[in-house]
Amino acid sequence: MAVSTPICDFGWKAPDFELPGVDGSTYRLADFQGSGGTLIMFICNHCPYVKAIIDRAVRDAGELAALGVKTVAICSNDAVAYPDDSFEKMKRFAADHGFPFPYLHDESQTVAKAYDAACTPDFFGFNARLELQYRGRLDESGRNAADPGARRELFEAMKQVAETGEGPREQTASMGCSIKWKAA
Repeated sequence: MAVSTPICDFGWKAPDFELPGVDGSTYRLADFQGSGGTLIMFICNHCPYVKAIIDRAVRDAGELAALGVKTVAICSNDAVAYPDDSFEKMKRFAADHGFPFPYLHDESQTVAKAYDAACTPDFFGFNARLELQYRGRLDESGRNAADPGARRELFEAMKQVAETGEGPREQTASMGCSIKWKAA
């Protein structure tokens, strides 16, 4: 079932975290505090919404790095109930798509809860002070990829954040598969 993200809570401060990456390293939020901002993407391996945008997300992250924006992807899905989102399969997914950013595993789901992540993909764009400035979609893609000429909403927003410290006031919520929460 498709879920949409809430509207951006401008100025909300990014909660810290410490998570393992598929590259064998452990990362904290401070590792991604870029001079132009920070982009945190909650994604997973199996979601058709993620599959529809992942190559463009990789492209945009690479281009945003040149603007001082650091990117990280986090998978918080219950890998027991959804084995396609296991840590081993995360490694393969990152390699298959040439991730230029770390892909982290939130096995306890505490980070997704701290960020109030709603779906995959869910994008959190922060300025250099780690204040939320964007919580929208990558582009008009849904379960299928948008046309190649689709407006690059996430890229444009994060470019604006890198240049001004503030995100656009008009944002369209991201939509995707719900986070696969563990049973209580």
